[in-house]
Amino acid sequence: MDPTTLSWATEITTTNGSEKDRFPVFQFYEETLIFYSLDLIIAFIGLAGNAVVLWLLGFRMRRNPFCVYILNLAVADFLYLCCQIVNILLNFATLYYIDTDIHSFFITLTITVYIAGLSMLSAISTERCLSVLWPIWYRCHRRRHTSAAICALLWALSMLLSILEGDHCGNLLRGFDYDWCQIFDFVTAGWLIVLFVFLSGSSLALLLRIFCSSRPKPLTRLYITILLTVLVFLLCGLPLGIQTFILSWIVLYTKISFWYSSQVLALLSCINSCTNPFIYFFVGSFRQRLQQRHSLKLILQRALQDTPEEESGGGHFSEDLEMSGSRLEQ
Repeated sequence: MDPTTLSWATEITTTNGSEKDRFPVFQFYEETLIFYSLDLIIAFIGLAGNAVVLWLLGFRMRRNPFCVYILNLAVADFLYLCCQIVNILLNFATLYYIDTDIHSFFITLTITVYIAGLSMLSAISTERCLSVLWPIWYRCHRRRHTSAAICALLWALSMLLSILEGDHCGNLLRGFDYDWCQIFDFVTAGWLIVLFVFLSGSSLALLLRIFCSSRPKPLTRLYITILLTVLVFLLCGLPLGIQTFILSWIVLYTKISFWYSSQVLALLSCINSCTNPFIYFFVGSFRQRLQQRHSLKLILQRALQDTPEEESGGGHFSEDLEMSGSRLEQ
C-alpha cells in the first residue's frame, strides 16, 4: 500500500545464513537513500509553496467558486507531502517494513489525500467545462455554496474509501483480508477511473472549445492554469494510483518486483504536489514587465483571472476577478 516502503526488497532470503543475504535490503541502500533524499527535498519545497497558497486563498483573498476548489486542492497537496515526509522518516527509522498503527494511519491518510486531490482536480475541470459549454444553464442552476458542498462530499468519499482500504489492506501482518482487500481495491480503482474519465473528457472538451470551435472562446489565465495543472497530474500524479491499486495485484500474482518503479512513481507524485503552486505563480506573472512588481496575492489573483487580458486591463485584474466570482456565486 505504501510505495515508499522497502517491503519489496525484503521478501527474498537465501540459505547461506549471512546477514547480507538474509537482509537484501542493504543491496538497495544507496538507491533508497538517493530516492528518499530527493523526495524530502521536493516535499519541503512543495510544503512551502502550498503553504503560501493556503495563506493567500484562506486569509488574504476573496474566494470565487474556482478558488474554493484550488484551496482544497492545495490542502490535499500539503497533507500528501506531509504524509510522504512522515512515511520516509518511518522507513529510515526501521530500515525494513514493520507494520505499526502509526504507519497504517499515515498510509490511510496518504490514500485519502491522494484520492481527494484527484477528485478536486476533476471537479475543477468538469465545472469549468460546464460553465463554458452551457453558460446560461450553469449560471441559472448553480447554487451559491455548490463548490463548498462538492468539496465536502469529495473529502468524505475519499476518507470512506481510504478507511475501508486501510482496514482490510493496510495491515498485512495482523488484519489482512484478501477477499475484501481485493473488492475495495477494485472499488477504489473504479472510482479513480471515473474521475480520470471526467478529468480527461472535460479537459479535452475545453481544448476543443478553445482551439477548434467555429466561435472559439477567448483564452484566459484560468484556462491555462487548469490545463497545466491537469497535464502535470496526468504525467506525474496518475501513475502512482495505477501502480498502487492495479499493478500491486500483478505483484501479488506474479511475484514481479516493482521496487524501482515504486520509488520513481513516489518521486513523481511529490513533484506533482509540489508543482501546482509554481504553476499558479508562473501563469500569474507571465508576460509581466520587469519594472512591474506585484505581490504574491496579486500574482495568484491574476493566475485565476477568468477574463481576457485585453478586456480586463493591465492594472485591474484583481477587481475583475472579484466581480467574476461574485457573478458566479449569485
